[in-house]
Amino acid sequence: MRNKPLTGTLVVALEQAVAAPMCSRRLADAGARVIKLERPEGDFARGYDTAAHGESAYFVWLNRGKDSVVVDLTKPEDKALLEALLAKADVFIQNLKPGALERLGYPFEQLRRTYPRLVMCSISGYGETGPYAQRKAYDLLIQAESGLANVTGGPESASRVGVSVVDIATGMNAYEAILEALIARGRTGEGADIRVSMFDAMAEWMTVPLLQGRAGNPPKRVGLAHPSVAPYGVFDTKDGVPILISIQNDREWVVLARDVLADRDLAADTRLANNVGRCTHRFEMDGIIARWFESQPHKAAIDRLMRYDIAFGLVSDVAGLSAHPHLREITVPTPSGPVTLPAPPARHLGEEPEFGPVPAIGAQSVAVREEFLHGAP
Repeated sequence: MRNKPLTGTLVVALEQAVAAPMCSRRLADAGARVIKLERPEGDFARGYDTAAHGESAYFVWLNRGKDSVVVDLTKPEDKALLEALLAKADVFIQNLKPGALERLGYPFEQLRRTYPRLVMCSISGYGETGPYAQRKAYDLLIQAESGLANVTGGPESASRVGVSVVDIATGMNAYEAILEALIARGRTGEGADIRVSMFDAMAEWMTVPLLQGRAGNPPKRVGLAHPSVAPYGVFDTKDGVPILISIQNDREWVVLARDVLADRDLAADTRLANNVGRCTHRFEMDGIIARWFESQPHKAAIDRLMRYDIAFGLVSDVAGLSAHPHLREITVPTPSGPVTLPAPPARHLGEEPEFGPVPAIGAQSVAVREEFLHGAP
């Protein structure tokens, strides 16, 4: 197997929780050597749950292929190790609370001068400046603060998105920015000082609701429907199976009404000829669609949707995902045994993916110290 794209790249990650580990895990998957620096009690995500053979599901998901080194950066010998690592590193990722790195004796400006080729990436809740800079920030807090929770859920109340979307978005933005900086360094020889905040990551995702709100039409919470596209929602079949359909344009609407529902009058209704009209008359239109689904067993409804190429999906639960015919999986070693989990989305055709193990806390502490402080191979 050929070398992965980032083979030979050294990443030092002073990280915990989800956002920064997501970023560094993507770098590790791409072939980088990631040295994860953990506090003596370990990354606190190790204790989130015990779902994976006694290991944390979060930690197993986000930390494969890394070296774990325990450090206490209040101690001179561990500061010396950090400095030895940074002297050889290509990338430094950290998500300590703003100001913590400076208090340890490593202001960003000093790091830029000392390690001019280093690509540094700092992840925080709100950034290093501004009125909220010193606030603690976690995924659900930013979901609430950014307005995401207010456009999620049903009419009765705001809701959390069911996975850590803020952390994931932040980690992926950091990953993309680091790759851009490495490409630029290949041309200029210069490193970079990248700052990524969780709030900025989610505010950017909220662009459409924000623009709609500024235009006087903020989106309403509509559960498993779409606030600005119709018909787009869930309908129950005769045998109680919920099916979500999505109509994206006027041509598809005509096909749904005329061919799937066999209702030519509905297809010809000028009030429903475009998406704005369908949203305006959503209640009446959805009632007609619902009555058709209620008359059909789910297999018959699915056959008809398939026949006329209407987009649809079943409303799966976690068990449904586990048994889904399109779920691709990989197996990675952990300290407690192998764990099977979803495969990364990107596939490199012709290559068999390989992923490193999830490390026990401090598994590489001795070896990394020998290598970087004492010159052992």
